[in-house]
Amino acid sequence: MEYLPDWLAPLPDAETMRAVDRWAIEERGVAGLDLMERAGASVARAVERVAPDGPVAVVCGKGNNGGDGLVVARLLRDAGREVTVVCVEPPEEFSGDASVNLARLPGDEPVRMAVGAFTHATVVVDALLGTGFRGRPNGVVAEAIDAINAVGAPVVVSVDVPSGVDASTGVVSARAVRAAITVTFQVAKPGLWIRPGKAHAGDVEVVDIGIPRGAPGLTAAAIGLIGPYVLDGLPCRGATSTKFSSGHVLVVGGSRGLMGAPRMAAQASMRAGAGYVTACVPASLQEILASGGPPEVMTRALPDDDGDLQVDGLASVLEAGERSGALALGPGLGRGDGAVAFARALARETKVALVLDADGLNAHAGRLGDLMDREAPTVLTPHAGELGRLLELDSDEIERERLRHVRAAAEQARAVVVLKGDDTLIADPSGRVAVSPGGSPGLATAGTGDVLTGVIAALLAQGLDAFTAAAAGVWLHAAAGREAARRQGAAEGVIASDVIAALPAVRHAEGTDEQ
Repeated sequence: MEYLPDWLAPLPDAETMRAVDRWAIEERGVAGLDLMERAGASVARAVERVAPDGPVAVVCGKGNNGGDGLVVARLLRDAGREVTVVCVEPPEEFSGDASVNLARLPGDEPVRMAVGAFTHATVVVDALLGTGFRGRPNGVVAEAIDAINAVGAPVVVSVDVPSGVDASTGVVSARAVRAAITVTFQVAKPGLWIRPGKAHAGDVEVVDIGIPRGAPGLTAAAIGLIGPYVLDGLPCRGATSTKFSSGHVLVVGGSRGLMGAPRMAAQASMRAGAGYVTACVPASLQEILASGGPPEVMTRALPDDDGDLQVDGLASVLEAGERSGALALGPGLGRGDGAVAFARALARETKVALVLDADGLNAHAGRLGDLMDREAPTVLTPHAGELGRLLELDSDEIERERLRHVRAAAEQARAVVVLKGDDTLIADPSGRVAVSPGGSPGLATAGTGDVLTGVIAALLAQGLDAFTAAAAGVWLHAAAGREAARRQGAAEGVIASDVIAALPAVRHAEGTDEQ
């Protein structure tokens, strides 16, 4: 496993966090009760900030997460708030630091889980299950999760991780609390940023609870959240730059009725910094692209059969590829037999960096192993349905375990795989994963996948390694989606060409707070 680059904020898994806690307590002498006190105080402050008035219900499990919740309840009662404490297990089953904080609780005794126990609450604090949870909630814990979700409280605040979410993977089996805010301790966890867990976490607030610097394991995390510093390494044009030194991209695709896709991919490549872009398209449809612009994109006509590319065109693309830095294969390609054979042959034989998207991916359904012997960098950019076809799985299964399946595809193809979504995941064959913060609803429109393909191809052509090019491309794409929504006034008004137009501005604003 390679170490994460510095533009990724580590997202350690549950096992790593348990080791960090042990290290802080056993090696550095930090009292576990002190960590619990700081954690609870942070959650109590969050409750006071988002809901300064009204009754509070704190729903506690018997472990350390429940102990954190008991600290929250004590501090809020001390501040004069009306707090109902609901324990799903008998008090005598509490142990360790959680038991100590149960004994410290002033006021009314905790109540056992019962229908209506917290239906009056303005805020519900979820302190049922912590980062160590895996699997399916059962029994009274499952009942409590369902009750929290059904109560309709204006605000649900989860402690460290929403109960029912696997903190290491984001997997949700059967049920999980839907929080408005998750206050997580020291560092965020993968499950707070990876769906479906991300959909349950709400706004994520990371708080320092006093774990000393230098904790082992954090720097060796395999998963990280992409930050704006990913753009710091992008090449910039200088006085001696030429159109070829700025990167030459080939976009290969197009078919009858789908000529807009290669056009958008080509234009996105240019707006992302490529100095020269050639669109290799069906000869019978070349005029559609050439007349529709952009005029800066060169075109190369390839043999076709009623708009479907044919293997006869392979030599022409390979010859053009000798002078290019990256090849984007698939936008608008279609699924005719000739186009499928052409895509498979080109992916196998081209010697340049390859971005495989859309029907270029569909041509490899169930055939990921065909890509593993490529010597040049390879980036695949599927959505869940396309990844399902590549792995011969249902798309619902992909969505249930996004992290697991994107890693499996990267290993099988020996390629970087970009699983698109609000939590876009970028995995390499070693198991490293970069996670996009997302937050760009303007991208939910036709053609934005072609834009991403063009952006990543441009960055590959400019010399970035595949993992960095994919992550930086995803970051630029999301930032351009937000900028396009700002310019249009609403995410619902964004179209793919707006995203392309916004790319130069967000690239120029690298590292600013706006991104």
